Amino acid sequence: MAFIPQGNSTPGPSKIPGANRLLTKVEMRLSCKSLMDKDLGSKSDPLVVVELYDHMYKKWNEVGRTERIKNNLNPTFTEGIIVEYHFEEVQKIKFMVYDLDNDTKDLRDDDFLGQMECTVGQLVSGKKVTKPLVLKNGKAAKKGTITVDTEEVAENHDVLVLSFRATKLDKKDVMGKSDPFLEFYKQGVTEEDWHKVHQTEVIKNTLNPVWKPAEISVRSLCNGDYDKKLKIQVFDYDFDGGHDVIGEFYTTARELIFNSKSQIEWVCINPKKKAKKKNYKNSGQVFLTKCEVKRHYTFLDYILGGCQINFTVGIDFTGSNGDPIEPTSLHFISDSTPNEYTQAIVSVGEVIQDYDSDKLFPALGFGAKIPPNNEISHEFAINFNATNPFCSGVTGVVAAYQACLRQITLWGPTNVAPIIDHVAKFATEALNQNKASQYFILLLLTDGVLTDMYETRDAIVKASHLPMSVIIVGVGQADFTDMRMLDGDDGKLRSPNGEAAARDIVQFVPFRDFKGPAEQFTTPYLLAKEVLAEIPQQVEKYFNMRNQLPPAAGPGNPQQCSP
Repeated sequence: MAFIPQGNSTPGPSKIPGANRLLTKVEMRLSCKSLMDKDLGSKSDPLVVVELYDHMYKKWNEVGRTERIKNNLNPTFTEGIIVEYHFEEVQKIKFMVYDLDNDTKDLRDDDFLGQMECTVGQLVSGKKVTKPLVLKNGKAAKKGTITVDTEEVAENHDVLVLSFRATKLDKKDVMGKSDPFLEFYKQGVTEEDWHKVHQTEVIKNTLNPVWKPAEISVRSLCNGDYDKKLKIQVFDYDFDGGHDVIGEFYTTARELIFNSKSQIEWVCINPKKKAKKKNYKNSGQVFLTKCEVKRHYTFLDYILGGCQINFTVGIDFTGSNGDPIEPTSLHFISDSTPNEYTQAIVSVGEVIQDYDSDKLFPALGFGAKIPPNNEISHEFAINFNATNPFCSGVTGVVAAYQACLRQITLWGPTNVAPIIDHVAKFATEALNQNKASQYFILLLLTDGVLTDMYETRDAIVKASHLPMSVIIVGVGQADFTDMRMLDGDDGKLRSPNGEAAARDIVQFVPFRDFKGPAEQFTTPYLLAKEVLAEIPQQVEKYFNMRNQLPPAAGPGNPQQCSP
């Protein structure tokens, strides 16, 4: 049974083992007012990108971004931004507002609406901070403000699965009924402050909608305070962003949980109608048809519970890398400086190997002619032992890679789907065990555009259903524009036949983006941090999506809980 606190759950800072400083996480909820309108025939489609300044490396790093809200100059964003707060540091933070014109992650071709810069300390002490937007040159933007509401994050990993339906909602459309959807808000610092935490799908042309079950974390919904006031509004969707309020009602997480076995009903009240009409009763009824409390297991829950991370390396041996005996080759082995392939293997492998108990890593190659018959292969063990392709640790992988170069002929083309399918076979075996005991990470290193992009897309979409992630590092100076489409950050990847990936499992980065000057060589740390940042979330999402417990959790620790 889940423990539901009888009073407010007050979060507090936790200490890092071995450190003498306090660390806590804070969540920032963002909204904007009176933004510039950059779109012709419609309104702007704003999104906020948040960056923290790294004093050591003297650069801004992105820590998160909100969702994009279409046709809205006064957006209230659902996606909160979580950052680590260090009292003893001056943490410069910047909020940049863009009007998105496409679905790509690259913002260089999107309209900049303004930014606000301050410190995390100012936001924490101010709790609710509103400032005008300025341009990148420091001059005031023509218009627009941003508001940041900040609160400490509670350590609560429960998730509420909520199902709602409604009856007899008001008719808002002239040519039809209504297109209703729900928005969930939690109360902020004052009674007038409300922060949007979730929005349901739109149900078209009905006054009696039934919404799909929605999973909302207790941390997002009420920050662990089960008595925090919640407001749920019913809207009629309009394409231009001017959604009409049908009505609203109030509740708490505690009320939702304790009425999980009965179909509780709220009358939906439209405040403006109520103020104008003496005989006004309501604008419909909303019913809670299901409330289920689930434990959301974290990445550490799975690792500490016995889940093994299996690391596989795939290396590009195509001719475009250049002759390995030439210093200009991407595969050139120097006595003084490791090449980019070696640096990438070491940077990523040294982090992952800590989560693999036997530290035996399969290392595969593609795009070369291999002995003994000098045949082209797109999936071969670089130690040339097909039955035992494992290398002992990261140093073993590097040694096998360097030895392999002396025995093969670089060729082509650049086909990576066979190696993705190879790892997927083992991930499928783990899937069939129906327990969260193994997760697979494939590191693909390549110097150019893939020649089997269709097959690769299909392989990745299939792999998205498996306990598996793919990291692609682009080596050299090639144009990797087409590679970015494999990274689900720009929207859902689809196979050639239109099937969407079940989840985002790919992270692509060009190695050149992480090169520092020789006197300040920062590549290993920054590359590993970038390519591995999404792995914990991908592991969590996969196993929680399949309702699989950590191996050590046993039947005594139920996945589903109730008060």
